[in-house]
Amino acid sequence: MGEGMRKVGLLGGMSWESTALYYRLLNEGVRERLGGFHSARLVLTSVDFADIEAMQVAGDWEAAGAALADEARSLEAAGAECLVLCTNTMHKVADAIEGAVGIPLLHLADVTADAVRSAGVDRVALLGTRFTMEQPFYADRLRSHGLDVLVPEGDDLTFVHDVIYDELVLGVVRDESRAAYVDVVRRLVARGAGGVVLGCTEIELLIGPDDVEVPVFATTALHARAAVEFALS
Repeated sequence: MGEGMRKVGLLGGMSWESTALYYRLLNEGVRERLGGFHSARLVLTSVDFADIEAMQVAGDWEAAGAALADEARSLEAAGAECLVLCTNTMHKVADAIEGAVGIPLLHLADVTADAVRSAGVDRVALLGTRFTMEQPFYADRLRSHGLDVLVPEGDDLTFVHDVIYDELVLGVVRDESRAAYVDVVRRLVARGAGGVVLGCTEIELLIGPDDVEVPVFATTALHARAAVEFALS
């Protein structure tokens, strides 16, 4: 049963809206590749996002890293052969997670950078939470692959972050917010961005390739595809 398919560990709950998307994409990806009734071999742990969000606001990344490292160990003990951290922001503590287990972490920024380079784009806009946009852990990982990274400025940055936490993680998708996000992207394109990285899973609930005039790199879809490749390799 599922012979030859490797088991993927999903570290989720941040938010559960994003984890649900990962779960669906992984299963759809395996079904597309193998056909019939095939689905992905997965083990999932899902944290209470309220606890993690409080650590984010307090800037207590060490505690957040320790908490997610514990969850990662539980996935490894349950038979996971690789880890997929179902959130962009918490890749800030990727080192703590990787150090806690003996199985590989499929790092989201590496997967995304490969896709951007393959598309022939070398300067991208990065949208995400304030933590992802302002702090170097994500943009620098993209830059390590030779990319130039632009982020929104001033009120645009605040708006992008607030919509994620005040609307999208709560399952609220508003047309007004979509239009405003498109305007933010247009301003980044005017600054030279040749593509846009949707560096927060929930943003993929709001905008997609049909909404803007440059290539869109939906990190969750790319991450899920990499996990399917791992599972079937």
